[in-house]
Amino acid sequence: MLLAHLSDPHLGPLPEPRLHELASKRLFGYLNWRSSRGAVLVNDTLTRLTDDIADQTPDHIAVTGDLVNLSLNAELPMARAWLGELGRPHDVSIVPGNHDAYVPGALKRVHTDWRDYMCGDHGAHADDPETVAEDHPTSAFPYVRKRPPVALVGVSTARATPPLMATGHFDATQALRLKDTLDHLRHEGFFRIVLIHHPPVRERNDWYRRLIGASRFRAAIAAAGAELILHGHNHRAGIRFIDGPKGDVPVVGVPAASQRPDGNGRGGRYNLFAIGGEAGKWRCTMTERGLVHPGHDVTPIAHHTLYGPPGADFALPA
Repeated sequence: MLLAHLSDPHLGPLPEPRLHELASKRLFGYLNWRSSRGAVLVNDTLTRLTDDIADQTPDHIAVTGDLVNLSLNAELPMARAWLGELGRPHDVSIVPGNHDAYVPGALKRVHTDWRDYMCGDHGAHADDPETVAEDHPTSAFPYVRKRPPVALVGVSTARATPPLMATGHFDATQALRLKDTLDHLRHEGFFRIVLIHHPPVRERNDWYRRLIGASRFRAAIAAAGAELILHGHNHRAGIRFIDGPKGDVPVVGVPAASQRPDGNGRGGRYNLFAIGGEAGKWRCTMTERGLVHPGHDVTPIAHHTLYGPPGADFALPA
């Protein structure tokens, strides 16, 4: 299986908000977008990345949140249209980010508009917006999509937060469900990939962006295991590890998919994972692809072997 992972597209252009919509945390986000953020996160970069993803013909695409910026009502149909261009709901799995839940009530609207991209194979949990709480839908997650040999498990850390805060939340109820879900999938022999927006690892100097309840997430992984965890949120590339019951579990982050390249190696990226083998003998290679310099094409940036013989290029795209 070939899986593409991107995150934090922050789709633009930002619709002009109505005055009453700025009577909230959105005012701070709007001023930030107008002063700097809107010049860094651009549609041209995102379009070039998604065109390159299409050229690679992945079997599935994962998007780990922050499709929108301020959760304006006008942003949601725009994001829905973008998802339709990316692929069918069967072929694209998403989880929400903090910008998708920017203010109270936003997350419920997100579930109404995008629910067929973040529900289980049989419409379990997230397809019913009535089950989604106003601020945090513990009843809607985790969802499971089985795409042999892979099982995608989507969890939510999205919650409306006060101004100048971008924290996520992972509660005990969702942690218990995640552990039980991963246990079942392990017995079925799947390569388990958990999709989450906030990084579940300890971050330095990111107190206002941290994941509250990250220790609960790590405890669930330590007990039940997973083969791979994919996240976004911090707009940085990186591979880190947390404890599993039989060894380290890779935790892979990716920069914002719409980030304009600055000429210093920082620009929009996505990751490709080639996965094969069987339980106990998995093979997984990862290719980082992205824009490094303004005006250049999307290119391979780095290759990594996560499972299998060191340096193996199992089904690695050029």
